[in-house]
Amino acid sequence: MASFTVVVGDPDSGSSYQLEAEEQDANRFVGKSIGEEVDGSAVGLDGYTLTITGGSDEAGRPLNEEVAGPNLKEVLMEGRQTGYKPSRDGERRRVTVRGREVSDAVAQINASIVDRGSADVDELLGGEDDE
Repeated sequence: MASFTVVVGDPDSGSSYQLEAEEQDANRFVGKSIGEEVDGSAVGLDGYTLTITGGSDEAGRPLNEEVAGPNLKEVLMEGRQTGYKPSRDGERRRVTVRGREVSDAVAQINASIVDRGSADVDELLGGEDDE
């Protein structure tokens, strides 16, 4: 069964929340690609809608939006992009990345809040008060 760490970013407050999705909830992410929307109830955010912005597998290889499918692929990269930061102008390098589709091999999924529910994020996640 799939199990993911889901890092949810809140663009309004600038906060991020690290949540776990296991078994049935994790299956809502499997087969989805970067840019697709997922119901937030999979990670305890009822009424929210999340969009998948990226992720990485168990070895730390990033999901690349330009590679189709869930498999590993060596891609010749030039210019700064996900998974590659050149050290000088014009440098190119072949980098192993995972495709944009979420599969069982993915360990972490990055997501961002698109639509908000009626309750605050901290209330739903049982956040601590600053008292």
